[in-house]
This record gives sequence, structure tokens and C-alpha cells, in this order.
Amino acid sequence: MDGYGGDQIRAAERPHLDAGEPLMQRAADGLARIVGDLLDDPAVRPGDGPGSVLVLAGSGDNGGDALFAAARLAAAGRHVAVVRVGSRVHEAGLAAALDAGARLLGGPSDAAGPGGAADILRAAGRSDGERLADLTTEAALEADLVLDGILGIGVRGAAALRSPAREVVDAIRELARDQRAPFVVAVDVPSGIDVDTGGVADDHVLHADVTVTFGGVKAGLLTGPAATLAGRIELVDVGIGADLATTEPLIRT
Repeated sequence: MDGYGGDQIRAAERPHLDAGEPLMQRAADGLARIVGDLLDDPAVRPGDGPGSVLVLAGSGDNGGDALFAAARLAAAGRHVAVVRVGSRVHEAGLAAALDAGARLLGGPSDAAGPGGAADILRAAGRSDGERLADLTTEAALEADLVLDGILGIGVRGAAALRSPAREVVDAIRELARDQRAPFVVAVDVPSGIDVDTGGVADDHVLHADVTVTFGGVKAGLLTGPAATLAGRIELVDVGIGADLATTEPLIRT
């Protein structure tokens, strides 16, 4: 399996984005399809009903991927709840999810900020983190599956999650220690890993059962500590495969 660095993925995406190709929508299509299949798998979700998904949505494109997938899942009749973990959110993705029937469980105060991944990495009010952790615990106990859409390849290096994302992730990790956590799907990469080296800043990273990655497998999913955190890797073709085919991968396994 070939693993590519974040810069290589971004370079492969650039001409397609410049041409107006809907890469995020393609990613969301593939993510929603895989999550839907998992919800229909008795090994993942025994029992009847449409299944329920808890979306942890960050501020940047990773959150957008998760939210547009959430919209598709809600439109298909799945029960979808969203927790936003930054003071900003991907507005179009959130609007699509809510219009399709997803529920917004809460979010930190709307303080002014630059948005994007940097917004997640800034410290937020302690009360925000505690409140979101409580909401997350309650929602996760009712959910069949959690989508980790907090941070993606927009962050360089291993990123230590700050409040409120840290508390939200720790709430799920605490349930996992008690064997009460739902199935976890990472959106592109587990939030906070170094996408090139697989390094992690600390142990506040959500262990994924499946990582759905877009365009090309990220090198960090195949090496370092993150290789044990990614679970099974599912690759979604978003239309950049030919571009990556001419690129020497960072790692080959």
C-alpha cells in the first residue's frame, strides 16, 4: 500500500479544485456510503432500526466532509446528531446536515476567530469543554457510530488537541475504557496525527475502528503510533488517483 504526505495530496488536489471539481462532495459520498454499510453490518450494529450516528465536527474541511456525509445519512433515514467542537463550523456542511434532519447538540460560544484547523488548536473556555464532553457522553451512549471529523490534513505535524476538542475526544475514550463506546470512524485521518509520519503529540487521540481516507492513503496511517490508531483503512476515490500515480509515495508497505 502506498502512503502519501499531506503536501503531496494537496498538490494533487489543487488542479481539480481550481477547475471547480466537487472533491468534498465526492469524499462525502464515499464516506456516507461506507458508514451506511457499517450501520447495516450486524457485526457493527446488531438490532433493528435505521441506526444512529454522532458527528464530531471540526472547523475546517475535515468537518465539512463529515457534515456533508451526515446530510446524506440523515436524508437516507439515519438518526444523526452533530457536536461542533470549534467556535466556527463549516457553514454549508452544517446547513446541509440540518436541512436533511440532523440535530445540532450544541457548540462553544461564537467567539471571533480565524476559523479552520487553527481554531480547533486554540484553547477555548473550560466550561465549553466540560459542557460538550457531557453532551458527547450522553449522545455517544445512544449512538451506534461516531464520526471523528475534528482535524484532517490541514494541520502540519502532530497536533495536541485543545479544549473543547480534547474533552470531547476524552469523553469517547472514557467510554471505550468501559467498553461502552460506539464504533468509531475517522474522517480521512484520526484527528491530531501527523499525516506524514504517524506521530502523535499525546495519547488524546481517538482510536478508530475504520479510517475512511480520501484520494490517497496518508503515509501517517501506515507508520508510527497512528498505524495502531487508524483501524481498517478504506480509500475513497475522489478523482486524484492519476495525479498521485506520477508521485513517489512517502512510504510503501
